[in-house]
Amino acid sequence: MGADRGRARGKLLGAVVVLGCGSLLVTGCASMPSSGDVHSVSASQRADSQVQVYAVPPRPGAEPNEIVSGFLEAMTSDDPQFAMARQYLTPKAAMDWRATMVTVLADGPDPQPNRSADRGADANGFTFTVSGKTVALVDKQHAYRPANPQDTYNETIHLVRQSGADGTGREWRIDALPQGLLLGQSDFQRIYRSVNKYYFAVGQDRLVADPVYMRLRTDPVTQMNLITQTVQSVLDGPTSWLSPVVASKFPSGTALKDGTKTLALDDRNALKVPLNERASNAGEAQCKRMAAQVLFTLRDLTTTRIGQVELDRANGSQLCVLSGDQAETYAPDRMSTSPGQYFVDAEGHVERMRADAGGSDGSGSGSDGGSDGADTSDSADTSVVTEPVQGPFGKGDQQVRTVAVSRDEKRAAGVSADGRSLLVAPLAADGALTRPPVNSDDKDAKDGGLSAPSWDGRGDLWVADRNPAKPRLLRLVQGAGQPQTVDVAGLNGARIQQVRMSADGVRAALLVSDGTHTTLRIGRVERSGEGAKSVVSVVELRAGAPQMEDVTAVSWAGRSRLVVVGKEIGGVSQQLRYVQTDGSTSAAGTLPSVNKVTDVAATDDDRMPLVAHSQEDGIVRLPPGANWRTAVKKGSAPAYPG
Repeated sequence: MGADRGRARGKLLGAVVVLGCGSLLVTGCASMPSSGDVHSVSASQRADSQVQVYAVPPRPGAEPNEIVSGFLEAMTSDDPQFAMARQYLTPKAAMDWRATMVTVLADGPDPQPNRSADRGADANGFTFTVSGKTVALVDKQHAYRPANPQDTYNETIHLVRQSGADGTGREWRIDALPQGLLLGQSDFQRIYRSVNKYYFAVGQDRLVADPVYMRLRTDPVTQMNLITQTVQSVLDGPTSWLSPVVASKFPSGTALKDGTKTLALDDRNALKVPLNERASNAGEAQCKRMAAQVLFTLRDLTTTRIGQVELDRANGSQLCVLSGDQAETYAPDRMSTSPGQYFVDAEGHVERMRADAGGSDGSGSGSDGGSDGADTSDSADTSVVTEPVQGPFGKGDQQVRTVAVSRDEKRAAGVSADGRSLLVAPLAADGALTRPPVNSDDKDAKDGGLSAPSWDGRGDLWVADRNPAKPRLLRLVQGAGQPQTVDVAGLNGARIQQVRMSADGVRAALLVSDGTHTTLRIGRVERSGEGAKSVVSVVELRAGAPQMEDVTAVSWAGRSRLVVVGKEIGGVSQQLRYVQTDGSTSAAGTLPSVNKVTDVAATDDDRMPLVAHSQEDGIVRLPPGANWRTAVKKGSAPAYPG
C-alpha cells in the first residue's frame, strides 16, 4: 500500500522500513534490529520482499490528512498487534478494530476529504472517503475471493479531536473506520503468499489442495511464524468453498498446544507439532493421515524436502511419526514421475513424444535458454522423438481430432474427426476400440460438437457436448457404460466449451461461453452414491481468471494452479499465464509468448515442460527456464495424462 500510494502522495507518512533482512524462505526478520540505520523509503524500494516495515506514531499536532495517511501506512507494518496503528485511533476505536480480514486494492487506497458528509467540516469532526479499485478480499479463513472487475471500494474514515494522555492538547484521532486491513496489491504480494493446505477427498485416501494466503513473517495478531500459522490453519479446517467435498482427519477442536508460537524444521528437516488434548486419543491410522495433511502442506511451503512430521500429545508424548516416503500413499496426484506427452498427428493418429538419448523431457535439452518468446518456427527441438501409441489410436483407419489419456496411461479417449462421436481404447497392441453411446447432434460440428475429453483421478471420463440446441456435460463412470448428464449450477444459459478435471476429481475447470466472451470457471464436484449409481453435480462456479475476458485454452498445472491462454480485459494480444484456483494470479506470472495458441497441456510436476499447439508453429514445448521450441511441425491437440 505504501508503494501503491507513494506514487500519488510523493512521500510515505507513518511508516519506516528496515532494509537488509535475511532469507525469507519460511520466516522473515522476527524483531527490530538493535543496530543499523532506519530509512524512509521510496515506492520502488518497498517492492523488495526482504524489506520489513515498522510503523511510527502520529506526531504531535498532526493534521487530519496526516493521521489518515499514517494509519493506512501503519497497516502495512509488522508491528505486534498493530500497536502503532492503533495510536492513530481513539481508545474505543482501537479496542473495536479487528485486523483479521484483508481488502486488496489495485493501486492502494486513495483518501480524500469528504466535505459533504455529516459533520464533515465542523470543528469537532472530519470525514475522509477512501476509494480504490477492489481486487480481492481475504477472509478470516485466509481464503482469497476475487472481486468483480467493475467493483470499487468506497468507505469513510471519521476523525474527532480528543485530549492527549496528559489531559492537554486537542489531537485528531480516528473514531470510526472499516474493519480489517486495507492493502494495495504490491503490498499484499510483499506481505502474503499463497500456500496449499491439504485435506482428504470425501471417501478417498487422496489429498486435495486448499489454497490460502498466509503472512510471510510473524503474524502481528497471533505472533506465530509462517510455519506455525500454516499448521494452525490446517487444524482450523478447510475453507468454506471446498469443505463440502473434503474432510480433515484431525478430531474436531484440535489446535496447537497453548503457547505454541514458533515451529521450525530441525537439522534433519523434521518437524514436531505439539497438539492439544483433543487429538490425544487419535489411533495410529488416523494419526498417520493427520500427519500427511501437515507434511504435504509443508512441502508446498518450503523448498526443502520434508524428512518427517511428528505429532505429539499435549503431555509431550509422541502420537505418531510419518516419513516423506510413507506420505506418498496419500499423494494428490499418483501419476508416473515422467508422464507421457501426447498429440494428434497430421493423419489423425495419436503419437507420444519422448526424448532421444541426447535430451530429457524435463531438462530443456535442445533449447536455447532464452525466455523472450521469440518465434519458434525455425528452431525445432531435435531432442524430441515421436512414435505412435499402441492400440487402435496409433494406427488403422480411425481418425481423431482430440485425445485424452487416462492418468495411469493404460487407456485413451478421443473425439472422432467429425467431432460427433466419443471413442475409447486401451493403449495396448491388442486393444479394441469401443464407442460409448456419446454422440453430438451439433450441426456445426467443425467448431462445436464434442469437446476434448478429460479423465479425473478416479478413472471417470468427462466430455462436453457443445450442441447449442442441447448443451450437456457428460460423465462416464470408469470410462464406460451409459453416460450421465452432470448438472452444472450457475451457468445461466452459457455453454461449456471445454472441461478439464483435477487429479483429485473434486474440482472441474470449465471454459464457459455466453455468446460474447469465453471465461474460466472453477466448479466444485459433489457426489452422492457410489459407482455407476452415483449422482454427480458441479456447483458454486467461481471465476478462475477474473482478469481475462476471453480464454481459449486451459490446463491443470499443479494441485491448485492452472495455465490459461487468452486475452486480458481490454487487451488485444494473447497471453499465457498461471493462475490459482481461487482466482489469484500465481507468483510465476506471465509466461513467454508464442504465436496463436489454440491448446495447452501441463502436468502437476513443474519440472516437466509445457506443451502447446500453435497454429503457426505446430506442437511446441516450453521446458523450465527455457524458451518455446517446435517439437512437431504438423500436429495438434497436445495432452498430458488427464
